[in-house]
Amino acid sequence: MATVVELTCYPIKGCAGVSLSEALLTQAGLEHDRSFMVMDEDGECRTQRRDPRLAVIRPAIDPHGTRLTLSAPGEDEVAIDIDTTSARREVTVFDTPYLGIDQGEDAATWLSRFLGAPSRLVRVPPEHDRVTDGWIPGTCGYADSAAVHIVSRASLDGLNARIAEAGGAALPMSRFRPGIVIGGWDEPHREDRVRRIAVGGAELGFAKHTARCVVTTVDQSEGVKAGPEPLRTMAGYRRGPGGATLFGCQFSVTRAGKLAVGDEVDVIEWDGPPPGE
Repeated sequence: MATVVELTCYPIKGCAGVSLSEALLTQAGLEHDRSFMVMDEDGECRTQRRDPRLAVIRPAIDPHGTRLTLSAPGEDEVAIDIDTTSARREVTVFDTPYLGIDQGEDAATWLSRFLGAPSRLVRVPPEHDRVTDGWIPGTCGYADSAAVHIVSRASLDGLNARIAEAGGAALPMSRFRPGIVIGGWDEPHREDRVRRIAVGGAELGFAKHTARCVVTTVDQSEGVKAGPEPLRTMAGYRRGPGGATLFGCQFSVTRAGKLAVGDEVDVIEWDGPPPGE
């Protein structure tokens, strides 16, 4: 039986995740997921591609969703009231324009000092209505492409077996920053064939396979690039159309609801016959 074995929300794009035992899955993904992002002086999002230290910034949102705390190694915490009403400003995510609400000077000063470059924190406005593409379209906050990223534990086990064969060390799931991790499947990459899925009180629909980038080479516990893996190994067996390296899948939320670690994963529709038939 396939079940949810990990739930992780990433309130600030590119920053550390928050491990959850249960969560509300909204149309835009796990509640608060990628609802904030750090931007540079030109309004472009900062990501671990050029700012790997983002990985060790730990955000925490209070139960009421009104207060955000930032912490990082060697830094005092800073806490701010989340602003959802101030003037909107233009921001960009990989050259695509959106709007954001600046979260003020305290957050900006803290981030600029820690990252060593002018930075500001913005939040998606309540009226944010981004439409994401894919096999089943959806919406999301400031995520790269879709509401939820799903990876199975079997896929990571298969990758780590290949890395070990070449003399390398196993990598943690955090390198891939998934929102939902599925356990119980014995075949790597079974998520590639899932088209519709029910879990807890929610349903999700396949959007696309996830093309991987250099963020997977960042040690998420240290905030530094740590060598060529896993891209080097994946390039040998996980190439997709156009040469992209694929690992995990993006899903849109087709029915919002609550879910929890331990929930059974029910695949409603497969691409082709169900496994074993």
